[in-house]
Amino acid sequence: MRQKPYLHAAQENGDKGFLQINVVSEDNQIPVRNARIEIADTSNPNDPIEQIETDGDGRTPTIELDAPPLEFSLSPSDNQPYSEYNLKISAENYDDTIISGVQILSGEIGLQNIRLAPSVTDQQTYDPTVIGGHTLWEYYPPKIAEDEIKPMPERGEIVLSKVVIPEYIIVHDGTPSDTTANNYYVRYKDYIKNVASCEIYATWPESSITANVLAIISFTLNRVYTEWYRTKGYNFTITSSTAFDHKWMYQKTVYENISQVVDNIFANYLSRPNVSQPILTQYCDGKRVTCPNWLSQWGSKYLGDQGYSAIEILRYYYGDDMYINQAEQISGIPSSWPGYNLSVGSSGEKVRMIQEQLNRIAVNYQSIPRITVDGIFGENTKAAVQQFQSIFNLPANGIVDYPTWYKISQIYVGVSRIAELT
Repeated sequence: MRQKPYLHAAQENGDKGFLQINVVSEDNQIPVRNARIEIADTSNPNDPIEQIETDGDGRTPTIELDAPPLEFSLSPSDNQPYSEYNLKISAENYDDTIISGVQILSGEIGLQNIRLAPSVTDQQTYDPTVIGGHTLWEYYPPKIAEDEIKPMPERGEIVLSKVVIPEYIIVHDGTPSDTTANNYYVRYKDYIKNVASCEIYATWPESSITANVLAIISFTLNRVYTEWYRTKGYNFTITSSTAFDHKWMYQKTVYENISQVVDNIFANYLSRPNVSQPILTQYCDGKRVTCPNWLSQWGSKYLGDQGYSAIEILRYYYGDDMYINQAEQISGIPSSWPGYNLSVGSSGEKVRMIQEQLNRIAVNYQSIPRITVDGIFGENTKAAVQQFQSIFNLPANGIVDYPTWYKISQIYVGVSRIAELT
């Protein structure tokens, strides 16, 4: 993905990271064009180093920014491994938004998704969002140990009978007993991407990232499958407390490579033989906190350096009887992936469905070319798929593979649902 043209807001010397910003309207998810964005170093917030605008798809160019040396994120040290920036986003008929603490890592593309609230008065209001420090850099409470397999009632109206990938989960932004904490309605995949970006570094080997993402997914699906908090009388799925669950942060920057890993494996989880529920895969950082029989985050990075695959890393910590399973059902999609890629030369109802969905998405994202709905995957359909992939940070190869199929489904459902509501 390094072929993109970059704006250079960085100094000439030192390592560089990248930032790409996407802006949509909070009430209808329509891209906000010509949104103005000021970028400043957090140490000098009143002196912007770059001012840019979004295009017709609500996106900015990819901006190059200063970042600390790569090696700071490859082993624990006393040097902060990421730089931090402030963003001010403004657009006509919307309230200004300020986000402080956007984290930029050497060589990685950060993706910042912004939802602007339509203005209801002429007077601007500011409610800045401050992104907290990364869990491997700042101190957060360690996980309180739990049994990895939960007792399950034989029957019940609450607990699920099979593993289902939810469309949304409700995140309680605090400890379970904190009644003042906000609840956030978050897309499941976006939640996993957010947590992984909070808890591991995007500069790590892909196998290490994948192993950690699988642990995060399996833990989350255990909470979903067992309805852990709802059976205790709470009205949320999971918390943002590291003592109980994972670290999730509102408006957190995610990273393109982490996002793509999640898109490829979001329906997978970890199992043990003869256990129906996803395993509650607990972990720790492995430096400040050690956790025998749990995954060590730093340890997983070093195993990735040695060439271990994701499943080899997971079995190193959780045992040889851990294996990767796949959920039986994915919620919120019109149709499941056909089990094979769609590309130039493909034909049939699945191609027709994708063509219809892309045309509907193109109403909102007008750089996607309209195509004839004929069930034949030709060059025009390929061009529409490529533009869709480019907008949503997928490899732009023009092939409807597993992650592209489900991303098209997700965006189609989102824009169709909003249209129905309005």
